[in-house]
Amino acid sequence: MNGMAVGSGSAPPTGRPTRLPRSARRKQLLAAAQEVFVAQGYHAAAMDDIAERAGVSKPVLYQHFPGKLELYLALLDTHCDAIVAQVRSAMVGTSDNKERVKGAVQAYFDFVDHESEAFRLVFESDLRNEPAVRERVERVEKGCIAAITDTIISDTGVSRAHAELLASGLVGAAETAAQFWLAAGRKVPKADAEALLATLTWRGIASFPLQGESA
Repeated sequence: MNGMAVGSGSAPPTGRPTRLPRSARRKQLLAAAQEVFVAQGYHAAAMDDIAERAGVSKPVLYQHFPGKLELYLALLDTHCDAIVAQVRSAMVGTSDNKERVKGAVQAYFDFVDHESEAFRLVFESDLRNEPAVRERVERVEKGCIAAITDTIISDTGVSRAHAELLASGLVGAAETAAQFWLAAGRKVPKADAEALLATLTWRGIASFPLQGESA
């Protein structure tokens, strides 16, 4: 463990630079923490393991994060914000509602496919009963539902309560299907999986007329 002192701030004998800008160091620590949390789970992971994975001393790690929970929550915040932003982008990126549905589904599958570690960290956490963790997971669902709800209301004119229920169905289907697809080993090609779920969802939502049209 003596080698962990490398990266603590003073220049090591190797001459490797250790003083990174704070934002770059934080990003490095979060990446190392994600690897450890996904591999070991929150409860089994130790700050020593994370510091070693990042190549820094524990004091450097504690300069940025006062404890393991704060580090874990910072990771969740990063990924939770990212998936909500992807769904919002799908809603505002086109006025074609069929493409919006496809985009919302694709946001979840992209997250699972390209950020499978992050997906497991958010949706398969062994810390789901921790209030701060549960709040963040719920914030993802609420943020995605809100983005889709606003689009449904503006396009169909249904009540907010009805639109929220429809949006929750779409979000729930996308999340569950993406999670199943990952757990099953990606047996169905990603493009096919997205198309299947988008078609299923669209056939239901398309039955609601646009504003100004009769049912």
